[in-house]
Amino acid sequence: MTLGIMQPYFFPYIGYWQLIKAVDEFILFDDVQYIRHGWINRNRILKPGEGWTYITVPLKKHSRDDLIKDIKVSDISKIKDVLLNPLIVYKKIAPFYTETFNLLENIIKKINSDGLVEVNLIIIKELCGYLNINTKITVSSNYNFDYSRVGGAGEWALEISKQKKAEYYINPISGKELFDKEKFNANNINILFLKPKEIVYNQKRKVFEPWLSIIDVIMFNGKEETAMLLDYYDITED
Repeated sequence: MTLGIMQPYFFPYIGYWQLIKAVDEFILFDDVQYIRHGWINRNRILKPGEGWTYITVPLKKHSRDDLIKDIKVSDISKIKDVLLNPLIVYKKIAPFYTETFNLLENIIKKINSDGLVEVNLIIIKELCGYLNINTKITVSSNYNFDYSRVGGAGEWALEISKQKKAEYYINPISGKELFDKEKFNANNINILFLKPKEIVYNQKRKVFEPWLSIIDVIMFNGKEETAMLLDYYDITED
């Protein structure tokens, strides 16, 4: 069994979806401390003119020690405005604007919980269905994993992989330095790294803005081409 583990991001970039497709089970890692200014309640899209801007889901007040699974959206009724209103920038330039807008509107209608993890879980599952990704999506807090042996940042994935009896664990190559390959090998787990290839498409701008939200990718490439781009990566041991 091949395992992937990431925190539950909000409409993440295409590399996140490539990782989901590359594994048999993808675990949303939510029983760890929530860190501000990450990707769990925000992502990036184009802004009018040039450059990019954030789309951000406002959250209820919480402690700095709260776990991701305990973070709440301040008002789920406002998610529609937060997400859809800024997309007007795409209306005259993106060939798949209407298709993408309708897709996102339908996803938002299915959100009925103020839990941030639940919001992102719905988004991830719905977009997986749209892009024909059949990977099993689960949530780490539902497993009651034992983290008592975790001694460093790279060992969360090791402990989860051991308890899931995974044969392979794949991580984005950007986090490679966190992991001790020998510890994985000692537990008969092969650790591999996913490296997205350079993806460039016509954003109708002078300067291409890379690695924006998957929303941007679908806006300009549509369902079929985006699904093809999901295979545009390499898996490496080093």
